[in-house]
Amino acid sequence: MEVKVKQLQLHLMLMAELALALVVAVAAGEATSSVAAATKVQSLPGCNSTCGDVTNIPYPFGIGNSSSKPDQPCYLEHKFRLHCNDSKLYFGNVPVLAIAIEGQMDVMLDISSKCYRKNGSNYWSNPWLYTASFSISSTENKFLTVGCDSYGYLNSVYEEHTYTTGCLTRCYGNRIMSITKNGTCSGLGCCQVNIPPRMRNITVEASGFPNSTESLGTCTYSFVVKQGSYNFSTTDLQGFPHTEFPLVLDWTVGNKGCNASKSGTDYACKNNSLCVDEDIDYGYRCTCMSGYEGNPYHPDGCIDIDECKRPGHTCIDENHCRNINGSYQCFCPKGQSGDGTEKRGCHKQEVLTKVIIGAGAGLIILLVGIASMYLLYQKRKLMKLKEKFFRENGGFILQQKLHAREDSSQTAKIFTEDELKKATNNYDESLIIGRGGYGIVFKGILPDKRIVAIKKSKIVDKSQIDQFINEVVVLSQIIHRNVVKLLGCCLETEVPLLVYEYVSNGTLHDFIHNGGKEENVTWKTRLRIAAEAAGALSYLHSDAFVPIIHRDVKGANILLDDTYRAKVSDFGASKLVPLDQADIATMVQGTLGYLDPEYMQSQQLTEKSDVYSFGVVLVELLTGEKPISFDRPEEKRSLAMHFLSCLKEDRMFDVVQAGIMNEENKQEIKEVAVLAAKCLRLRGEERPSMKEVAIELEGLRLMEKHPWTSREQDLEETRYLLHEEASNIYYECGDNSSLQNTGYDTSRDHVPLVALHGGR
Repeated sequence: MEVKVKQLQLHLMLMAELALALVVAVAAGEATSSVAAATKVQSLPGCNSTCGDVTNIPYPFGIGNSSSKPDQPCYLEHKFRLHCNDSKLYFGNVPVLAIAIEGQMDVMLDISSKCYRKNGSNYWSNPWLYTASFSISSTENKFLTVGCDSYGYLNSVYEEHTYTTGCLTRCYGNRIMSITKNGTCSGLGCCQVNIPPRMRNITVEASGFPNSTESLGTCTYSFVVKQGSYNFSTTDLQGFPHTEFPLVLDWTVGNKGCNASKSGTDYACKNNSLCVDEDIDYGYRCTCMSGYEGNPYHPDGCIDIDECKRPGHTCIDENHCRNINGSYQCFCPKGQSGDGTEKRGCHKQEVLTKVIIGAGAGLIILLVGIASMYLLYQKRKLMKLKEKFFRENGGFILQQKLHAREDSSQTAKIFTEDELKKATNNYDESLIIGRGGYGIVFKGILPDKRIVAIKKSKIVDKSQIDQFINEVVVLSQIIHRNVVKLLGCCLETEVPLLVYEYVSNGTLHDFIHNGGKEENVTWKTRLRIAAEAAGALSYLHSDAFVPIIHRDVKGANILLDDTYRAKVSDFGASKLVPLDQADIATMVQGTLGYLDPEYMQSQQLTEKSDVYSFGVVLVELLTGEKPISFDRPEEKRSLAMHFLSCLKEDRMFDVVQAGIMNEENKQEIKEVAVLAAKCLRLRGEERPSMKEVAIELEGLRLMEKHPWTSREQDLEETRYLLHEEASNIYYECGDNSSLQNTGYDTSRDHVPLVALHGGR
């Protein structure tokens, strides 16, 4: 009974294996047939792929529009548009013989001929072929001239220049019939030359020597021909039997190389294909990756090749071959060892080998399990650390405040640490665009392709988190064309990260001092930058939701975009001013050379502190010098003091940077100098407000735009104002005018001297 049961079980197992093999075979057959069908697809759905003798027109070429989608052309670009007339395929007005997906197209072109008649009635024809995007193949074609005492030219127009090649023939009487072999083209009766690369828009010219006495033929024939399509015969000298010949065009897609095209929406290389532009002077070509076949330009891309169904694989046979995308694998059936290749084959597996393999597999599984548990532990630990930092940095408070905002369109985003790591390639040092006393700034690219500046600050006081959160909320509400926009922050790190809009053209400090650009000596550009920066600071002081004192106004914190528009940035030292307070007691912070002397002495921060710093920026724009430079003599070390001294002595033009002043802007420069002197007054209450400064600078710009406004009303009055302002400020400083007595010594312990040359 037991024997019968075992036999029945054995029969059932065999039947199951046979059924499974049958299913696999059917599936494989269906897959093979579907792949074979797919590889034949060259044109778009609904497009005619046949015209006369041309039976397979591959996309990107096409005729007309798709029948299934009438608005969709059957071709990629207009240059690939074909026409089918009377069962003949045309490229423009040139007949097409064949198109290869590898980048070549065979067409027919008329020959050029010129014949001389005894009665003087000569006639000739010079064919042309306009192929702006395609070139005449230099490897598949030859240029030939057939005739006695004849010559021919092949002209090409490339990048508005004409290039020419050609050859000439001689005959030496009727002896050529005996000394020249048919099938050779060596210069006697027939000459040929190679086609140079990059020849487009060609014309063919045939001609003969006018004083020739040869009687063997009176015509000259020149033509471009596909190699192997013409064999010279001496009888052709007496009567040429051909009117046209096939030639080969090299075609490409696009008009730029691979790197420049890959980011575009019209990139032509589809799935499983590669872009090739080596030895290509115009555009690029697409080719299927190894292990794939088909049309790389077709929307479906290249199709995987089933190497197991084709000869050439290295497996024992098809049954020991497994197809995978782009390749194949050889294997041995269960219970056998080996790799299934013809070289090593398959062998029965020994028990010891099974034990070793099983033990090895078990050990690997154990190690993988331990590693997975460790990674899971580290991941949970990291998540808890991120939650801790998020909580300590006020993330929940910030979320509540942002959700409470009515205008959600201007709400700052809270980024995750992973988002910013990915945007900066894990904070790659090559993406650093700035370093300062308050942190490092990285360039980053968000998933939506926006380019941003990510500020990684140094350690902050945890007791100031509430103020930091409030500042993030307020700064995210600032919408001004000349203020760098705060897009959001990340609170999952020990120190919060700030995300700003990216401004691409460097800083005003670089613009003034590093040179290299023509615009950096243009007064009109400098005046516009000054007016825009002043307008931004005026907005922060007077029009923002909560007044903001920047506290570190300097050239390095005024960024410039591609059009040299000013963008005030870096609010790391900024302070929000409560509406009921005019000044704030705070530890002195800023940059040496720009610091307000009154602020250094009193440690009382007011809006007029920004006015003083902006005055130094105006002096920088006028002089092109750095605010503090130990390379200058001691009396000129402080730019502000040296500038005021020159104004007092009526030597203002001695310090104005060479090249920016002319007769047209001389008066403007004087007025800006007066304004800078007002901003540099020692007592803050006597300085103008930023709004007044912005109005005056904008007024100067408007006067420049309206020539009917008198700019030279009273030069003597301006000179008097310059002298008066400088004298008041210079004497006002008195014994305190030196760098050592501006309050610097008494505040030494409170001022972070993060830079001596105006940068952080």
